[in-house]
Amino acid sequence: MSLIHASAVVEDGAILGENVSVGAFAYIGPNVKIGDNTTVAPHAVIEGHTTIGENNRIFPHSAVGTIPQDLKYAGEHVELIIGDNNTIREFTLLNPGTAGGGAMTKIGNGNLLMGYVHLGHDVIIGDNCILANGATLAGHVELGNHVVIGGLTPVHQFVHIGDFAMIGGASALSQDVPPFCLAEGNRANLRGLNLTGLRRAMERDEINALKSAYRELFEEGNPLQDVADNILESTTSEKVKQLCEFIKSSKRGIPFTRKTNEDNK
Repeated sequence: MSLIHASAVVEDGAILGENVSVGAFAYIGPNVKIGDNTTVAPHAVIEGHTTIGENNRIFPHSAVGTIPQDLKYAGEHVELIIGDNNTIREFTLLNPGTAGGGAMTKIGNGNLLMGYVHLGHDVIIGDNCILANGATLAGHVELGNHVVIGGLTPVHQFVHIGDFAMIGGASALSQDVPPFCLAEGNRANLRGLNLTGLRRAMERDEINALKSAYRELFEEGNPLQDVADNILESTTSEKVKQLCEFIKSSKRGIPFTRKTNEDNK
């Protein structure tokens, strides 16, 4: 049984699961699917071909599934897929994909999107990420799992951010941030490893291996791709391999201040 306020509009064709709550003056379009135990607060809008999983909380004045902010969009079939156990706070704006980007925006499970967060078209987000108030992701951005983005931080289109990375508040990110790293500033630069996040999730040996790899990669002034290749040949750490493989696959480059051999004398 769903609990729908008398002033809410749920269009014919919408599919609501068990115990879905829809607040006053909310709007749910005809191609929307909402899973069990999800709460849609008053004045929220959910449109388009949007599929939402179970146990989500969607707060007032969210705009979920409205058409992408892309001038090339011409009414194609595009989707927004949202997993389970997400919290989507006030005035968030979540757009579906575009035909040129795979036609899908996808959000995983257990994420917290704080107020005024914007996810552009074709964004992919993993699980257990936190986007603080006013974080804005342009089109085609990809986030791994356990990523934290500070408030008022814009992320340039096509940027990739790896698992357990953290971006400081009021930064401006235009390049890829490898997993396990911390970046901040305008333009954002690597500042080290996200040690607080790593200590909550990993054993000391894994963290020590990442510290050693980080020093070799970013602090000794040697060519980044060559160092990554050398580490991949010698390391047994899966986390270090993940770090190096991300670097090798980066298309936008890694934002760090390159040292020279003179700096190390």
